[in-house]
Amino acid sequence: QVQLVESGGGLVQPGGSLRLSCAASGSFLSIYDINWYRQAPGKQRELVAGITSGGSTNYADSVKGRFTIARDNTKNTGYLQMDSLTPEDTAVYYCNVFIRATTTGVRGYWGQGTQVTVSS
Repeated sequence: QVQLVESGGGLVQPGGSLRLSCAASGSFLSIYDINWYRQAPGKQRELVAGITSGGSTNYADSVKGRFTIARDNTKNTGYLQMDSLTPEDTAVYYCNVFIRATTTGVRGYWGQGTQVTVSS
């Protein structure tokens, strides 16, 4: 069984920074793409950033230059460094990780979500 545990959300003032973490645990063989999504109240969930197993990254236009996605394969953990935060970044952030578990093929798993609130 595979589990994803997110951490790092919270309340921050505009212009501040947060770092989100997404740690995978359980019985699995490989971790492939790691993605971060967010969903603001009344809006659809949107892709914020992604990183492949090879380290290639992509970002939504709205966060380019402010957010940085990274991964530590030794810790089975993905990160989202968020700088220069604005109130428009307020949302629940979810990690989505593609994993080959020991008993199944490759599938996507979701973290539980972590609230990020940017407000003065």
